[in-house]
Formats: sequence, C-alpha cells, structure tokens
Amino acid sequence: MPEETNRPDSISVLVAEANLLGSQLISGALKRCGNRFQVHSFSGNLSETIQALHRHSPDVALIGTDLADGPTTGLKLLQELRASKIRTAPIVLVDAVDDGTVLRAFHAGARGIFCRRAPLRTLIKCICRVNEGQVWASTEQIDLLLQFIANLEPRLVHKKGGLTLLSPREQEVAYLVAEGSSNRDIAAKLKLREHTVRNYVFHIFEKLGLSSRVELALYALSQPAQAQDQRSSD
Repeated sequence: MPEETNRPDSISVLVAEANLLGSQLISGALKRCGNRFQVHSFSGNLSETIQALHRHSPDVALIGTDLADGPTTGLKLLQELRASKIRTAPIVLVDAVDDGTVLRAFHAGARGIFCRRAPLRTLIKCICRVNEGQVWASTEQIDLLLQFIANLEPRLVHKKGGLTLLSPREQEVAYLVAEGSSNRDIAAKLKLREHTVRNYVFHIFEKLGLSSRVELALYALSQPAQAQDQRSSD
C-alpha cells in the first residue's frame, strides 16, 4: 500500500490491531473523512509496532489491547511508548470497557479509551480531542481514576508489607488478576486448575485485606516500581 503524502492540516494516525483486517477497517473509515486524517494501518507484535511508531511518528495512535503476540500486549506497548522519545498520543481500543483495563491503560500512559462499538463520529471526536492535548474519558472512568488517586496513599501506608506478604505463586496470580486476566486465563497460563486459582485469589484478598479484583488492581498499581520490575525480570 503506497504511503500517503503529508497534509499540513491533517492529523496523522496509526492504527495498530492484533489482525490486519481490523486495522484496515478502522483506517478505511477514517480515510473516508475527507482530508482530516493521514492514516496508516498496521498489524504486528509489540516490537514491530514500536518500529512502526518510530517510522511514522504519528500524532495519535489507536492501539488495540491485544497485538499479534498475545492478550494485553497493547497495554505493554503503552509503557514502551511512554519510555521512548516518540511524541505520540495513544488511545486504547477495547471491545468492552472494564475497570481493570481503564486503570491499567491510563496508568501506562493512555490519553483515551475508545470502545469499538461506539460510532465513527465519536471516534473522530476522540482523536481530535486527544490530538489537542485533552484526555478522552467518560465520567465513570474519571470517577474510577479519582478513586484510585484517593486510595493510593492510604494503601501505601496501611499495606506496608506490599505484595511481599504473598508467596511467589500468589504474587504471579495477583499480578495476572490486576492485569485483567480471568481465573480461566490464569489457570491456562500457569498450568493450574481453575478452582486452585480461585483458592489463590481468596488467600490473596485475605492476606492483603482486599475484597475485589478492582481493589487488587488499585493495590498492585500502587506498589513501588522496583517490585513490578522484579517480576518482569523473573
């Protein structure tokens, strides 16, 4: 597909999805909006998507939560993007909005979250607002983020032991729950029975004094960066 020439007043957008068809469908819809957008469709793994972002340097990137190399890798891409010198505003594309994804996406650096079931005119408005430097979030999402901020300091104070209170296996399960994985997904990833995962989750809540998966996501995100880095290196 030939590259489009730059248009001075257009917004450059890169659409990165797990499959090329999904990326091309969104790109095609945006390209039919006259000269408002210069669009690149892309499908690849985390590393390839980073390379595409470096190559095109778009104003805005629409990034699916899942990339070609697996679930939630789109959210990992946000962290890579934030650590790089690429000045691109990322918007996360989701099939359904859940609290865990909202927290992880904004914590990783998303400037907006957009549900694929919303109409094209809303996506256009979302891209334009984010390109102007605004954050695209619903009232419910903002309330959730405010709850996260309000709970952050007390959790750091009262849960002094942090996730070190958990066994290594419980820590694995805790982080996967915080990332939005279901018990079934965790069981498959760790090669455990689903009821075993449920037991782990129960003990995690009990040890940390939590009562829901959203609270666990808030708690995991409040932990010092080195604790999360240690998990990544294991």
